[in-house]
Amino acid sequence: MDLFEYQARDLFAKHDVPVLAGEVIDTPEAAREVTERLGGRAVVKAQVKVGGRGKAGGVKLASDPADAVAKAEAILGMDIKGHTVHKVMLAQTADIVDEYYVSFLLDRTNRTFLAMASVEGGVDIEEVAATKPEALAKVAVDAVDGVTEAKAREIVEAAKFPAEIADQVVAALQKLWDVFVKEDALLVEVNPLVKTGDGRIVALDGKVSLDANAEFRQPDHAALEDKAAADPLEAAAKAKNLNYVKLDGQVGIIGNGAGLVMSTLDVVAYAGEKHSGVKPANFLDIGGGASAEVMANGLEIILGDPDVRSVFVNVFGGITSCDAVANGIVQALELLKSKGEEVNKPLVVRLDGNNAELGRKILTDAAHPLVQQVDTMDGAADKAAELAAAK
Repeated sequence: MDLFEYQARDLFAKHDVPVLAGEVIDTPEAAREVTERLGGRAVVKAQVKVGGRGKAGGVKLASDPADAVAKAEAILGMDIKGHTVHKVMLAQTADIVDEYYVSFLLDRTNRTFLAMASVEGGVDIEEVAATKPEALAKVAVDAVDGVTEAKAREIVEAAKFPAEIADQVVAALQKLWDVFVKEDALLVEVNPLVKTGDGRIVALDGKVSLDANAEFRQPDHAALEDKAAADPLEAAAKAKNLNYVKLDGQVGIIGNGAGLVMSTLDVVAYAGEKHSGVKPANFLDIGGGASAEVMANGLEIILGDPDVRSVFVNVFGGITSCDAVANGIVQALELLKSKGEEVNKPLVVRLDGNNAELGRKILTDAAHPLVQQVDTMDGAADKAAELAAAK
């Protein structure tokens, strides 16, 4: 889950990372009172989850409360790279002397954590990374040891931070590591980390991505979710405790087990190349307990997607046998019908594994007009793609 800048700032403050005062608003007139509280001047910053706000005109300096109202009015409603600005943050102004860059992230390739830092931070950090890679220090961080004072000094030395601010940056890095670990983050980034005229180090802007898999131990994170921007199907699936991700294709996918579902996406995408380029419409893992209710919930979500033209149910029976899955499909279709849900899209079902023959017999005896059975995974993917292309 990516956070807005103001949410990242609040997390920084929670863990004693040095930040400036700031408040978020959603109406222009509210800028007047906030600016007065901030000392009469403020930086008005668009709150969107995308970079390049400054270059797009989404960050402006307001010289007084009236100017802040005008700047907020100009920024609210802006479109920045496809993101509409619904909120702005008014932040205390700073006398910036130098701009730096620091971040912690999960390094999946090397199966560790990575610290990155540069004394050439600011709006062009991406260009610095691309054209002057030597200016961006990269230091591996051990998951067990974390960022000790010694590790923080290693990062500071690798990035060549000036000696007069080294101790402050070391302290800031340790606090940012606290944010990374204690909030279960995948990314914590500060750009810029600035040196002010009075010699202080301050995190002026922040980007934080939280690990959604850690929600069970981070109950406070639910309040950070941008529900207005959430895909309605994904929100509905989350409410039903389904592992669902909306994609941009036409073939709905239901499977039991993340690995099987990922493989199903691949074979459907491959089959779709022969059938008008149709693609998978979603990732949906119903897990091991494919009960009628779980299957009904999954089908309800997928059939509610207007982009879906056919559904591929791909199940390998293990702990949950195929006859239980087949009964779940039959009961799910009856359950949806009883609830007034219109089931008018073809379902291609492939059952294999524990009690597969009995499961196939149950579906055959049910003789539902929209259900077709195919024995192989590749064949079922091809049939589902063909049916989607024919719609």
